[in-house]
Amino acid sequence: MQDVQSRKTGEIDKASLTGSLRRDAVKKHVAAIHVSGKLTLLQRKLSNVLLLNAYDTLTSQQTHAIDARTLCLMIGYNSNDMATLKQSLRGLAETVAEWDMLDASGQQEWGVSSLLSFATLKQGVCEYGYSPALASKLHDPKVFALINLNIQRRFTSGHALALYENCYRFVRTGSTGWWSLDLFRRLMGVADSSYYEVYKHLNAKIIKPAVAEVNKTSNIVVRPEIRKRGRSVTDIRFLIEENPQLSIMNIDDGAGARNTVVYARLRDLGVNDRLARQWLTEHGEEYVLAKLAYVAGQGAVQNPVGYLTAALREGFETASAPAATMTPVQQLRANRLGQIRDLVASRTPTQRDADRRAFASRIKDAAARDDFERHGWMSALNAQDIWHFWQELSPDLI
Repeated sequence: MQDVQSRKTGEIDKASLTGSLRRDAVKKHVAAIHVSGKLTLLQRKLSNVLLLNAYDTLTSQQTHAIDARTLCLMIGYNSNDMATLKQSLRGLAETVAEWDMLDASGQQEWGVSSLLSFATLKQGVCEYGYSPALASKLHDPKVFALINLNIQRRFTSGHALALYENCYRFVRTGSTGWWSLDLFRRLMGVADSSYYEVYKHLNAKIIKPAVAEVNKTSNIVVRPEIRKRGRSVTDIRFLIEENPQLSIMNIDDGAGARNTVVYARLRDLGVNDRLARQWLTEHGEEYVLAKLAYVAGQGAVQNPVGYLTAALREGFETASAPAATMTPVQQLRANRLGQIRDLVASRTPTQRDADRRAFASRIKDAAARDDFERHGWMSALNAQDIWHFWQELSPDLI
């Protein structure tokens, strides 16, 4: 998806590693994936959203789908600008990913694949797929790390996002290792520009602005170091530290989370390991446990994982009043809330985020906006507008 130079073992390229990079810890991450061609900022964001949307079924399904309107909203396109979306999808399908790594048995593996094997737009839905070989690499957390979309949205520069993506892979190692300037220019998408063959220009226009934005915007802090041959700069690497002020969803190796009762209940419900640990890190055990109790109190639901996802995101609470004591207006409100909850539960994480942002952009009143931020789709001050919003998305609502 993204331009990535991930961790190599000492056996692959030991001569290029120095100091602590020669230690065995580096061998935990043995792959290198990088992408040829130039990707715009929107294309980078698009590739990340598509990957996150497909991640849980990346190796079990060949085709993935997301509604085009949601996709556009998630990456900042005008939701009616299908021409730009088509152009970006075409660019991803025409861009080549290449890897050179050790496989599970320690054998060298080289491979090449287009970023997307196909993409279609039909009846408002984007369907797309990855080659099986690339999908297996993207799904392996030792090879490839998902980018947090909350952080991605903050970037305004494609070069800064590219630098972040390539450095974030190495946050546990503390350094990217040495890259030749030729490879670095390729990762930044400026390999075909003679202007950036001059290090002074590359440093002033690409490296310094990108480093400044990464350090200001993201959950890591990077610092470049250069290596020279004579007076010429030949290689660059980036030292990486976590940014304690902007650390978001820093999921550990799972030893702690996997030993908790809440984690076990999530797994029993059908939540995958990665998502269970993410929820526990993001929300805390007490909050997740409360939402598990909420879902259990709803009786049999078709999609308990989807329902729990919505409950965590929207802060659903158990209704305090029994149906028999409700007024007709309250019963109507409860019925509508139930339909909205089911709709929210049926949406993917990227779709739900886009839905919230789309509705929030319509709210003009400050108090109503604050109420929506605190209560989400359960916001009483926005109840009527929320109902109309979901009617637009699903005309079958009654």
